Amino acid sequence: MTAAKIHLFLAALMGLSGVALLAAAAHVTGTTNVQTAGQMLMFHAPLVFGATAARKAGFLADLLARIALSLIIAGVALFAADLSRRGFSSEALFPRAAPIGGFAMLGGWLLLALSALFAKRA
Repeated sequence: MTAAKIHLFLAALMGLSGVALLAAAAHVTGTTNVQTAGQMLMFHAPLVFGATAARKAGFLADLLARIALSLIIAGVALFAADLSRRGFSSEALFPRAAPIGGFAMLGGWLLLALSALFAKRA
């Protein structure tokens, strides 16, 4: 399976999970942690779709963009999992999970910006 297919598959799962968590926040838990987790998933799922298309079209440097998207996906998953666990059970996934996920997202966004600078197409 190609990196593009994996990233697109994971982006669709991020969107699915985001919708489910937002529904749970509204109807089950009422916690802002679950709502924030859902929002982070929903905000980043379209990014992965768009950036994957931009990478395939040559508007992003291939390797940097693949690493960036992988970091963003992993970071969002870790961040959302920690906030969800806190919202549903009042326990952390593991110590510092959310900040680690947040820094992974930030690093991914930075690499994505750099991949735009080093793209083959203008």
